[in-house]
Amino acid sequence: MADVYRYRFAESVEMLEVEASLLLSIWATEALHGESQTRLDAGHAFDAEQRKLVIDAGTEVGKDLNRILTGFLQREFEPEEFTVERIARQPEPVESQL
Repeated sequence: MADVYRYRFAESVEMLEVEASLLLSIWATEALHGESQTRLDAGHAFDAEQRKLVIDAGTEVGKDLNRILTGFLQREFEPEEFTVERIARQPEPVESQL
């Protein structure tokens, strides 16, 4: 089961800054793994309106993206301005062929 990390941001956080940190993190991940591999393996979803960001850390590329982003966010924002939690991805249901 792959790990997924969900970030939530306080109202005081400028979401354009979060988006910029995400972009820098993606570029840093591309420097490590290449653009193509990052595109394939660094799944993420950003929703500025809901103040949430989700990263699929089920691959080494996704884990690196998550680590880099967390480091950037810790330096940019106060601890009370964002939370990150690991959530277990639910396995896909298997349908019976009966």
